[in-house]
Amino acid sequence: MMPIFTEHFGNASSIHWFGQQAKALMDEARQHVARLVNAEGSEIVFLSGGTEADNLAIRGIAETQKAKGRHVITSRIEHHAVLHTCKDLEKQGYEITWLPVSREGLVDPNEVRTALRPDTILISVMHANNEIGTIQPIEEVGKIAEEADVYFHSDGVQSTGKIFVDVRKLKVDLYSMSSHKIHGPKGIGALFVKKGTILKPTMTGGGHERNRRSGTENVAGIVGFGEAARLALEGLKTEMPRVRELRDRLEAGLRSRIEFIHVNGESAPRLPNTSNIMVDYAEGEGLVISLDLKGVAVSTGSACSSGSLEPSHVLTAIGKTPDEAHGSLRFSLSSMTGQEDVDYVIETLPGIVERLRELSPYYKRG
Repeated sequence: MMPIFTEHFGNASSIHWFGQQAKALMDEARQHVARLVNAEGSEIVFLSGGTEADNLAIRGIAETQKAKGRHVITSRIEHHAVLHTCKDLEKQGYEITWLPVSREGLVDPNEVRTALRPDTILISVMHANNEIGTIQPIEEVGKIAEEADVYFHSDGVQSTGKIFVDVRKLKVDLYSMSSHKIHGPKGIGALFVKKGTILKPTMTGGGHERNRRSGTENVAGIVGFGEAARLALEGLKTEMPRVRELRDRLEAGLRSRIEFIHVNGESAPRLPNTSNIMVDYAEGEGLVISLDLKGVAVSTGSACSSGSLEPSHVLTAIGKTPDEAHGSLRFSLSSMTGQEDVDYVIETLPGIVERLRELSPYYKRG
């Protein structure tokens, strides 16, 4: 990215030499992102990240298809970028069908089929869940959407670069991606828009990105995203299997050292880098803070804001109680994670859990 900041700083939409030089670098990056999901470069729209990609996909289809209908199908475990956008559409008179999931966090394709109506205009089901890592049966849902002639969007922010993604095989019309999930820069993402898809832009202006998303292009971010996509594609055959082995080592090691723990979504297809572990009789925030003091960064199955503690909507959707959700930890591994990192967690966490459980009135040793 550094040459963009120092040498090739032209506006990619300008016709002079400086601009065209920047545009050439941006076009190369677009090809790298397209290859990562088996798309064509012309089908990749660059924008600010996964949230904007989800918004453009859902709002864009809702606006262009409202004459046909105002019914949208999605799941209860989507990222908030999808959940809140759909809830906003409800306020505008759209009807949303919120599909339940199994205890393993999977959508049933048959329920998608059952939910279809003559006025259904969009199905939006994430490819892989951001909290428990379960991989949804997107290919089956895509076939159902194609048969019903309904637009299909999938939030692929978590899956892109972690598993092989073929938008043709998945039969998606729209697919969201985010750069920073594959070690690229923050503030840049992309939306795959299948050729022929009618989509009304949510941002208007100078008609950038083939009139999909106006605004001067973030050339440095796009180039960084492109390089991250190139490296991610190279690592799918080698790095992700290694990361999966590390995840399995982490789960097995913790199980051997700590009693009363469970892996959420364990029996479902999962991303290789995600592990969501529920620790009974230990409060999640305490676990996160204690691990942080030991140099281990994890997240918990709850969100703390404005003085209120809300359990994860994903964990409650798979049948966990609020208390169980508060005791869940999400470990995110990557190609930069080594065996020594995993072993350090296996050595460190048991003592933290034991200390916190001693404070619990519900915990009885043995």
